[in-house]
Amino acid sequence: MRVGIAHHFGWAVAVTASDDHRVVDRRRIELVEPGTATAPVHHEGKDLDDAAAAALVAAVRASAARATAAALGELAAAVPAPIVSVSIRAWPPGFPDDLARLRRPPYEARADSVMYLRVLDDAARARGWAVHLFDAKNVERRAAAILGARAGEVLHGPRAALGPPWGKDHRVALAATVVAAG
Repeated sequence: MRVGIAHHFGWAVAVTASDDHRVVDRRRIELVEPGTATAPVHHEGKDLDDAAAAALVAAVRASAARATAAALGELAAAVPAPIVSVSIRAWPPGFPDDLARLRRPPYEARADSVMYLRVLDDAARARGWAVHLFDAKNVERRAAAILGARAGEVLHGPRAALGPPWGKDHRVALAATVVAAG
C-alpha cells in the first residue's frame, strides 16, 4: 500500500492505493489537535515577539507531531496490507529552520506548510515507511505518463466508483502514489 497526501493548514487528504493503483482508502486526516493554531508563523504568530512566536511554533509543532502520528496510525490500522510509502509535496531545498528568517518574506508565506510537511516526513519515517516527495504542479501529468491508456480510469474513475468527495486533492494524492511506485 502507498499513501499520497495533499495537505492544508492543519488537515490533509490521504489516499491509500494498492500496487495496481486501486484506491483502498481515502480520508481527511487531522494534522493538529483540536483548538491548536494552524498557521503559527503566517497568521497567529504574526504580531508576537520572537520569544512568544517561538513558543507558539513549538507548541503547534508538538501538537502536529502527536496528531499526525495518531492519524497515520489509524490509517495503517484501517488498510488491508502494510503501508510501504507516503508521498508528500516537496518543499524548497535549503528552506530555513530559523524562526527569525521564517518570519520574513519570502519564507513566512510557506513556513507553516513546510512545518506540516516536515512533521509528515518525520512521522512516516518513524513508522518505517519510505517517503517520496512530489511536485504538485506536475504530479498528475507524470502519473498519466506512467499509466498511459489507464490514466483516466485510475485518476478519475474513483469519483464514479466511490462517489464524492473526489476532487483535485484526491487526484493529486493518488497520482503521487503512482509516481512513487513508478
